[in-house]
Amino acid sequence: MIEVSHFTKRYGDFVAVDDLSLSIGKGEVFGFIGPNGAGKSTTIRFLATLLRPTSGEGRVAGHSVVDDPMAVRRVIGFMPDDFGVYDGMKVWEFLDFFAVAYEIPRAYRKKIIGQVLELLDLTHKRDDYVNGLSKGMKQRLCLAKTLVHDPPVLILDEPASGLDPRARLEMKALLTELRGMGKTILVSSHILSELADFCTSIGIIERGKLLAAGSIQEIQRQLRAHRVLKVRVLDETTDRAVSILRDESGVKSVETYDHTLTAEFHGEDEDLGRVLGRLMSSGVGVHSFAEEALSLEEVFMMITKGIVN
Repeated sequence: MIEVSHFTKRYGDFVAVDDLSLSIGKGEVFGFIGPNGAGKSTTIRFLATLLRPTSGEGRVAGHSVVDDPMAVRRVIGFMPDDFGVYDGMKVWEFLDFFAVAYEIPRAYRKKIIGQVLELLDLTHKRDDYVNGLSKGMKQRLCLAKTLVHDPPVLILDEPASGLDPRARLEMKALLTELRGMGKTILVSSHILSELADFCTSIGIIERGKLLAAGSIQEIQRQLRAHRVLKVRVLDETTDRAVSILRDESGVKSVETYDHTLTAEFHGEDEDLGRVLGRLMSSGVGVHSFAEEALSLEEVFMMITKGIVN
């Protein structure tokens, strides 16, 4: 749904984004991660047809960002990191304004606005003036206007910026719901906890360079030379479990603490299944058996320190 090929943007001698290429498939939620000033907003503004590239190309739903920007605008919903609302407008009037801009016929606008208000839990604010809304409600309203023409692709730049903790959780729930509706979503943030729970893939950018992109699991495996297995067992079967794990050719070390075994493991998913089967067939009481994943914060820190290029 989104393809970027060798995108570069320069301002004089300053290179904001340098030769960036990425691909986001239909139905994916792509988390675009990087510190402030890394190049996230520059890339997003390019995809939203608001910025001409110095070089490179982008395509959204098959349409060229450079050669056919009007077609791109019809298939995207863009939520910028900094947006304004119009004083003197009511919530429904604000949405109606954008519905007119998207050439939605008058006969359908009232119904569509009602549906978007319900989806974003703004129905009770329908007749309120937008300049009187809280920060969180304004964020919801901005997201509502990006959905008014039902675009298949959403491009959201720091959608939870400036929100309090409760509003952040509510925004995350809304994005999870949109993912469930099959939207392809590119969402940027420098707050990693906002993205970890619902992204299917991520891209990490710093100083204009895309350092890594792919599924979180793929990137974790690139970073970690071995897998870390955590097994919690019944007290009386701990020694037996340690003996079985140490006998496995793919296990390099085993540590125990409070009936939890931590093992360095070199192998594939089917090997993990075989190890679990062996433990259980040997009478080990297994409470839990799982691979320990790197957190998104750990992934970011390891990549930006140059462990993976």
